[in-house]
Amino acid sequence: MVADFLKHALKATNEHGLHSPFLFEFYRDVIKDKSLPFDDTDIIKLRNQLLSDQREIKINDLGAGSKHSNKSHKKVADIAKTAKKSKKWASILARIIAKYDFKTVVELGTSLGVTTAMLAKATKYGKVYTFEGCANTMTVAKEGFKTLGLNNITPLLGDIDDSLQNCSSQLPSLDFVFFDANHQYEPTMRYFKRCLEKSHENSCFVFDDIYWSEGMKQAWEEIKAHSEVTISLDFFQLGIVFFRKNQPKQNFVLRA
Repeated sequence: MVADFLKHALKATNEHGLHSPFLFEFYRDVIKDKSLPFDDTDIIKLRNQLLSDQREIKINDLGAGSKHSNKSHKKVADIAKTAKKSKKWASILARIIAKYDFKTVVELGTSLGVTTAMLAKATKYGKVYTFEGCANTMTVAKEGFKTLGLNNITPLLGDIDDSLQNCSSQLPSLDFVFFDANHQYEPTMRYFKRCLEKSHENSCFVFDDIYWSEGMKQAWEEIKAHSEVTISLDFFQLGIVFFRKNQPKQNFVLRA
């Protein structure tokens, strides 16, 4: 991964390499603007509580596991240290949702729900459908949603292959999807193709850890090349794609 990071750093540019007005505005308002469209004081408090939560829970990991630890029992605090997105990247996701007023938001991989809370606050008048395979982490996440008073989150527990199909079949379209569940090639491509069926021209898909493994790198290359994808933005930690028909097909490597 170090070699991948160095290659990315050499290629990456900023907004000055973006000639499309849509992309220039995206970079200015989502990447460079560090403000949030809501007060996140309560989320910061929840994050700190999780980081000091010494409860030990049994983990049922249906995904690719963790690069940090694959123990069957973990302390909530230890999960919080490694599983949550940093505030920087969670804030970027929230700004995307708020900027484009996305109403139907899907998150594949709830974990302890801190990022979920950010997405839910960003789509105040929309709904977040969040998918998780581990019942015990979902229980902790739901405690947090209740504490924060977030009523626009629908937690869905179980194998994502099944629950995503059931949920997406009942939704007319998907505005925003954050792929942060099983960081392997085959499940990532299955989830992508399933969500693609409900995408529209203004949808945005975000993929976490696109350099996590050889399989994820392969998946990212195939997603970028897909005929429905017109814009791809590689920020190393995240990959973002759009489906805007009026845009020429372009791939960008960018700094955040």
